[in-house]
Amino acid sequence: MKKIYSTLFALLAATSLMAQGMIFEPDGTTLEQASVKAKAEKKLIFLDCYTDWCGPCKKMAREVFPDPKAGEFMNPRFINLKINMESEYGAPLAKKLQISAYPTFVIFNAEAQEIGRLVGGSPVDDFLAKVKDKSQDNTSADLETRWKNGDRDPQFLKQYLATLTSAYKSDDANDVAEAILKGNESKIATDAELRSIFMRNINNPFSDVFQYVVKNPNVITDVMGTNAYEMKVNSVLSNYQRNLINEEDGKATLDQQKFDKYVDLLKDMNVPQADHYRLTTLITYYEKNQDFDNYIACVKEYLANTELDANDMQLANWVKPFAGPEVDKSYKDQMKTILQTRLIEIKAGKRQPMTQIGNMRLSRPTDELLEMIINALDGKMPGQ
Repeated sequence: MKKIYSTLFALLAATSLMAQGMIFEPDGTTLEQASVKAKAEKKLIFLDCYTDWCGPCKKMAREVFPDPKAGEFMNPRFINLKINMESEYGAPLAKKLQISAYPTFVIFNAEAQEIGRLVGGSPVDDFLAKVKDKSQDNTSADLETRWKNGDRDPQFLKQYLATLTSAYKSDDANDVAEAILKGNESKIATDAELRSIFMRNINNPFSDVFQYVVKNPNVITDVMGTNAYEMKVNSVLSNYQRNLINEEDGKATLDQQKFDKYVDLLKDMNVPQADHYRLTTLITYYEKNQDFDNYIACVKEYLANTELDANDMQLANWVKPFAGPEVDKSYKDQMKTILQTRLIEIKAGKRQPMTQIGNMRLSRPTDELLEMIINALDGKMPGQ
């Protein structure tokens, strides 16, 4: 009888285990620790890459992971791991894994080698189907091995690029795209496939192909128009700024050598409004360190540069670090003066207030917004 009860309790425990949804490792568990457990239990590793601000991440955690169907499929096969990609451990891991969208789910073998990934939330049945597909597909690992071994066959490169693009591995995709476009820069104007590869995958401003296009904008503008060209150039140059500032233990440091090379590159390519990128990098850096003296100095330098033109929303964003009551009044007064100067220009008809950004219509014109911000800096509530 005792043996029967033991067996029955074991079955009940197993049923309960499956019914409670996915079981995740305790908070703070690293990928390395998960790998040790995966080897011992002969399982794969499922990694949920999330952030605190990601709505779809929260929905997956609330609606999909607790589903008994998810637990029944995932728990026997995976060591399930959740890591905040903005935590001290998660941030460098996100950079290493090239996580650029959330949620991203990465599947590893027991050695912590990636074998597949899926991006974005989905209902439980779709989620499990995708996990099953990606956990059985070793194609990406095989392609990576061929790439690292020097395979540069054109068809292989395009196949590998498609795999990297679908996995949102933007840095690796850039490297493969550079290999495809090398020596073919002049064909971008006439070859739609090459042009698409450039527009979709190139993110390195130091790449030969990017510099070629910046110095020969007609290869894009003649086919796609000036707006597409300017958006692409701005996207590459703006996104690269994140590589210039390193953050560790709550402190930001500027990689001066990279920054100087970046500024020299802007000059060499004769990028219009090059100082925009130099100054916005510094403004971001000083904001992260709350160095408001240098922050405001850069804002004023930007506004004094006749080749640059900060719009009303840019000014509003620059004021955000000064919103707290703990910020020194002298800083608030300097930023308030900047906003008041802009308001005077609008009221004098020298500028028109913004009513929309792109295709998005603003709830109120920016002159009203700036007035509200000025009142807030003075500690006044709306309507006072």
